[in-house]
Amino acid sequence: MTLDDKLFLVKFKKDEKSHLVIVSQDTCKKCETKPCTKFCPALVYKEEADKISVAYEGCLECGSCRIGCLYSNIDWRYPRGGFGVTYRYG
Repeated sequence: MTLDDKLFLVKFKKDEKSHLVIVSQDTCKKCETKPCTKFCPALVYKEEADKISVAYEGCLECGSCRIGCLYSNIDWRYPRGGFGVTYRYG
C-alpha cells in the first residue's frame, strides 16, 4: 500500500474557521526559501500570486508547520472539537 493509498483513507470534517493562520503575508514575502511549501506532508501551503495560501481543510494536524516556519509566522492550533482529521487504519 502506497502513502497515497493510506492518505486516501483519512477523513476530514471541515470547519468553517481555519485553525492555521499566516500571521503576516509581508513576512512571507521576505522569506526567500518558503519552506512551508515544502515540509508539509499534506501540501497545505502553496505560493500563489505573491502570497501563501492555506488549504487548512486537508491538514493532517502533524504540527510540522509550528516548527518549520523560519519566522514563526504560522499560528497553528488544533481544530475545534469535532472537526479536523480522522485517521482510519486498515
